[in-house]
Amino acid sequence: MRAERLVALLFTLQSRRSATVPELADALGVSERTMHRDIAALQAAGVPLWTETGRYGGVRLVEGWRTRLDGLTSREAVAIFAMGVPRALAELGLGTAVSAAHAKVSATLPAPLREQAQHLAQRFHLDAPDWFKSEEDAEHLATIAQSVWEQRRAAITYRRGDHTVERLLEPLGLVLKAGVWYLVARIEHSIRTYRVSKVTAVELTDERFERPADFDLAGWWQRSATQFERSLQRHPVRLRLSRWGVQQLPQVLDPDLAIAALDAAGPPDPEGWVEVTVDLEEPAIAASMLLGLGPDVEVVEPPAVRAAFADAARRMADRHR
Repeated sequence: MRAERLVALLFTLQSRRSATVPELADALGVSERTMHRDIAALQAAGVPLWTETGRYGGVRLVEGWRTRLDGLTSREAVAIFAMGVPRALAELGLGTAVSAAHAKVSATLPAPLREQAQHLAQRFHLDAPDWFKSEEDAEHLATIAQSVWEQRRAAITYRRGDHTVERLLEPLGLVLKAGVWYLVARIEHSIRTYRVSKVTAVELTDERFERPADFDLAGWWQRSATQFERSLQRHPVRLRLSRWGVQQLPQVLDPDLAIAALDAAGPPDPEGWVEVTVDLEEPAIAASMLLGLGPDVEVVEPPAVRAAFADAARRMADRHR
């Protein structure tokens, strides 16, 4: 991206104060012709630099002039300007901080770079929630985020089914998954997950706590999510798949689960069908997942999943007569 390269050129000149065009071209991995164009672009944007010929010549910045973006890489500078204020950060109460960083970068970057960053923001957008799912109302998210940041114990009231429970927690982190906020917290000697939308009340205490020195939120969440998914896959289901069914199995089921099952499968039978065994959830859920394979799957066993699959297929056929 040219915007990123121009910011990188600014940083390079700021650190070296003076460099030849070949040196700058080599540092940024471009041709000397491209470097001459980039230098001209910065000069046109108002950056005070000039070129000198001769043995000690080169490209120089005016003494004392700085980009005021120290500590940021060129990619980071453009990214901060382009990202705006994601809703998730605003919900955490960090929108003001990001807006301030955005304003500083905006005030510092030359106009052409600002325009290119704006073009980036207008062309790429992250929308985390799944289709047809609205974001949950996490009323107490900001207070919980405060307890995480300040390492203060929090007394919460949590909705569980048709009743509520009270817990004294040590909040360790917040995770946003598909538009749903989860609180990861320590209670006594175990670490648990709480859905923030189910917190009906929260009160911060004056008690501080020490975070576990070896706790890594991203790593813990990944392990916990994987363990949860595997806990739901309890029923071995034997299938016969056509060639197309073999190709589509990783699209219908968990890819790792499907690939492992296919790797363990034997050779195709005379009809070209392959037999595999996968661990799925209860019969009704397993049948609904396998319906995505249509006529290219046959459920061999167990009988409960085979019956559930046949019943669902029969009802679909009756509906479409």
